[in-house]
Amino acid sequence: MRVLIITYYWPPAGGSGVQRWLKFAKYLRDFGVEPIIYTVENANYPKEDKSLLYEIPKGIEVLQQPIFEPTDLLFWKRKNNQKKDVSNAVNSSFLSFVRGNFFIPDPKIFWVKKSVKYLNTYLKHRKVDVVISTGPPHSMHLIAKKIAQKNQIKWLADFRDPWSNLYYNKELRPLSYAKKNNLVLEKSVLKNADCILTVSDTLKKEFSKNAKRVEVITNGFDDEVLQNRKVVLDNTFSISYIGLLPKQSNPKLFFKAVKRLCDENESFKNNIKLNFIGDISNDVKEDIYAYKLNNVTNFIGYVSHQKAIEYQKKAQVLLLLIPNVENSEGILTGKLFEYLTAKRPILALGKSKSDLSKILKDTNVGVVLNYDDEDKIYSEIKRLYHQYQKNELQVDSINIEQYHRKNLTQKLAELLKSLHS
Repeated sequence: MRVLIITYYWPPAGGSGVQRWLKFAKYLRDFGVEPIIYTVENANYPKEDKSLLYEIPKGIEVLQQPIFEPTDLLFWKRKNNQKKDVSNAVNSSFLSFVRGNFFIPDPKIFWVKKSVKYLNTYLKHRKVDVVISTGPPHSMHLIAKKIAQKNQIKWLADFRDPWSNLYYNKELRPLSYAKKNNLVLEKSVLKNADCILTVSDTLKKEFSKNAKRVEVITNGFDDEVLQNRKVVLDNTFSISYIGLLPKQSNPKLFFKAVKRLCDENESFKNNIKLNFIGDISNDVKEDIYAYKLNNVTNFIGYVSHQKAIEYQKKAQVLLLLIPNVENSEGILTGKLFEYLTAKRPILALGKSKSDLSKILKDTNVGVVLNYDDEDKIYSEIKRLYHQYQKNELQVDSINIEQYHRKNLTQKLAELLKSLHS
């Protein structure tokens, strides 16, 4: 069985967007499915991680076509690619407005026509059984829709994030016509795809309003996080956040609670260390300075995937932040599943009734506290610190093997074969 995967993110792309389908592609052959990748030739990825190039399966067919990206002109230049603070990429009011109203559904729309022509030619000579598109960027779905219909191929559309209801869409200030056009395009994808794949039960419920079939396969972890290298925990009471941190996830009351504990407890003040590994919003940094926590905070910046794993394994506590926005119950960050393997307590801020809460409860690795519950945040940090003082800060995780990428890929292979049968 051969499947064509249309994805914008592919090594050397860094960040979370590349992980899902790189890992699926890595294991699909084990289950009788041969992946063919279609991706961009000259992408200006906001972050690169060249170590991921070594994870591309040997001999896999990778089709590429050049893309014109207006964001090269609007947001950043290639030479500054690795320096740009991606978490602040939509802070420019004017540029955000242009992005939200002139490039619908996204700036990759200019790649659709060329890609459809190229892939239709390819499919005249090479048969595939299922075409897969993954978004965002959601222009990938528009490519898949056209070639699936033209060539009468089954189509699986993967939504790693919502489309119209994505939490940062408000930052783009879309006008009514832009909102309407996005909704029309989204519904056309949901209704025409043979199956919608997504990452959480809440998103499945939302997409099921328009789609004929919706399945859930979460993100997961892979072997690199399970390597048995000797781990030496931080000597300090380190609370580490790893990944992109946008302003919508700014944990103001977490900082306030840490400040309270610093003022009340000299021992805590001398031992606490906040680590932020990745791109951090300026709003977050400003609040850290406002609460006078800069002396106990490390801003480490973007690192490779392997280095990020090292940081999460040696942290005393792992901080997980879900965007503090409406309809966030279905948001499951990809970093969560790697956190599960670190065997460190997870302190999560989000909504106590959510998909995240169910997973943390099922795996016994941490708690989700509401963003606005300062007293509970304060009490939980204090409890974790007392365990640290007694050298008892550990977790006994359970039920995590289901999230291994190979097990998840087996579910995907079964789904693909059901579409083709």
